[in-house]
Amino acid sequence: MYQRIGVVGLGYVGVTLAAALADNGYEVHGVDTQPRVRESLRAGRLHIFEPGIERIFAERTGSTLHVVDALPADLDAVVLCVSTPVDESTHQPRLENLAAAAEEVARRCRPGTPVVVRSTVPVGTSRRVVLPALRRAWGDDVRLVMAPERTIQGQALRELVELPQVVGGLDEASRAAGVALFAGLARQVVPVSSLEAAELVKLANNCHTDLIYSFGNELALVAETHRLDPLEVIRAANLDYPRPDLCKPGYVGGGCLSKDPYLMVASAGARPPFLVGAARQLNEHLPAHVAARMVELMRQECGPLPGARLAVLGWAYKGWPATDDMRGTPVTTMLPVFRDAGLVVLGHDPMVSDDVIRQHGGEPTSLDKAFAEADAVLVLNDHPDYRTVEIGALLPGTRIRVVFDSWRILDESAVRAAGVRYAGIGYLPVDPATPTTAVPA
Repeated sequence: MYQRIGVVGLGYVGVTLAAALADNGYEVHGVDTQPRVRESLRAGRLHIFEPGIERIFAERTGSTLHVVDALPADLDAVVLCVSTPVDESTHQPRLENLAAAAEEVARRCRPGTPVVVRSTVPVGTSRRVVLPALRRAWGDDVRLVMAPERTIQGQALRELVELPQVVGGLDEASRAAGVALFAGLARQVVPVSSLEAAELVKLANNCHTDLIYSFGNELALVAETHRLDPLEVIRAANLDYPRPDLCKPGYVGGGCLSKDPYLMVASAGARPPFLVGAARQLNEHLPAHVAARMVELMRQECGPLPGARLAVLGWAYKGWPATDDMRGTPVTTMLPVFRDAGLVVLGHDPMVSDDVIRQHGGEPTSLDKAFAEADAVLVLNDHPDYRTVEIGALLPGTRIRVVFDSWRILDESAVRAAGVRYAGIGYLPVDPATPTTAVPA
């Protein structure tokens, strides 16, 4: 029934959905307002990194996958995957892209064409922003669906099939249309009672993730105050204890977790949430806190800072599953702190291009040169290349005096054996010769 699908917005969400649909037998017509994105995709050059997507575009473009300048009129359904950012200063949702996409669909497509909102939005947005544009053009012949995207970068193609697909509708006919569409892609479809319920599902998933990560960071800051090892505390607290596990401390970024809590706050109206905003504030504070700690440690161990060289490893917001996504990366917050201290920042990331590192203010370098030329090393993400670093072989003979291992993936004992100061998030052992205690994982 639903074979010809339009996808509006070919950013991360739209590209992955378009590829998954085309690979599962749908005929997909994707549009984007940016000519460079359309031209790049037509030429087979992907503007995002996601395993499997490049293969599908190479195999399907021109057959079941088309990148077009405008939506054809005779589509069976249209999915809106446009960006819904928040204002950088006010954190208020910006929904103009969604409103414009709805107007475009209403102008080009036939009345009654099912329209699916895939973008993450404050509760009530599908009804308040998208529905009026459709009704102005189509009258009452509107089928409106909310089906939130919930995949993780690095595993999107698998999760689009394996994760339950939540579908809410304007009415029963809309919900049935959404269920029929996604039943051809996902193994399980979960109908919910309304557009608003589906909107809140997505916000609930991401805000809960932000919240539980924030507790690990809160615990790390308390442990730091008492010169304790937060990982020791967390491992001991979790070991054979039947209640939910505590999360390790770490940076919380990306396009979703750095934005969606503000959409939840906007959804609450006159009664703001108690927890969501506080969790986001804490997680946004962590990179600045670590940057200040890094500067302090370098002053203690390296002497005068102006001109000192800091190697920052891992510029993407996360290391695994691997991504080149710089949205919400901690390095953006850290770099002004390092510049104010007079540091020269060397940058390395297996996934991020040299040009992007330069644009953010770093000097691109290789992993070997990072250790050979720096006075200190800061590991920001847990990419597998960093997990396998033979730190004991790299440190001897260098001038490195501090290694800050944010994810605690390096061999601490080898760092300390080289007489180098080792630290992590919430972890500031003083004497390199003093062993640390550990609880079995």
